[in-house]
Amino acid sequence: MFIAMNRFRILKGEEAEFERIWAARDSHLRAVPGFVEFHLLRGPEAADHRLYVSHTLWQSHRQFEDWTHSEAFRKAHARAGARKDIYQGPPQFEGFEVVQTIAREG
Repeated sequence: MFIAMNRFRILKGEEAEFERIWAARDSHLRAVPGFVEFHLLRGPEAADHRLYVSHTLWQSHRQFEDWTHSEAFRKAHARAGARKDIYQGPPQFEGFEVVQTIAREG
């Protein structure tokens, strides 16, 4: 498994717009081989921004990489950054290989 995360620092007062943009976009992920699930996480507030994280789970790092070079990726990110005025700097990517999983039994 592979987890791909992007951290976004969203300016205070722009949180609703950021969430609206994400809710309205077509991610094109459901048809991508290896995609498992996506979460948009609202994190802590700072004095001048709120932290958000996009969290995507993939069956493998290779399948994530394949997606980043796909037409589905280009379509999903065609309007990314159209509202740069709501961000405090660019997103910060972090990728993680899963080394241990503990799941609920049943």
